[in-house]
Amino acid sequence: MTIEVIQTICHKLPGVTESIKLDVHLCFNVGGKSFLFTHPDGVPPSASFKVPDEDFEEVSSKEGLDPHPYIARYKWVLVRDINSLAAKEWEYYIRQSYDLIAAKLPLKIRAKLIKLSG
Repeated sequence: MTIEVIQTICHKLPGVTESIKLDVHLCFNVGGKSFLFTHPDGVPPSASFKVPDEDFEEVSSKEGLDPHPYIARYKWVLVRDINSLAAKEWEYYIRQSYDLIAAKLPLKIRAKLIKLSG
């Protein structure tokens, strides 16, 4: 798994933008809100995504995954090495995180995203 593959998965979703936060994190956003944080220059590269409250304990206890040290209270999971997940798992978790963040956006922005998705 590479950051470029994760980037490609993210950009398949409507309205996704990228930003750099804290000088080292490549973040993927929808409606101005981040749904995936990556640390491409980390050794190994890592990433974090949001999961539903009810899935947090199960997902964050998988091999190679942990509650995110700073934002676990918001149900964010840290993938210590992006190779810990297969491409299909990345597609699932990225989409799930995107949907969770998009669902909390203002109605007007959500309507634009629906239009973009065709």
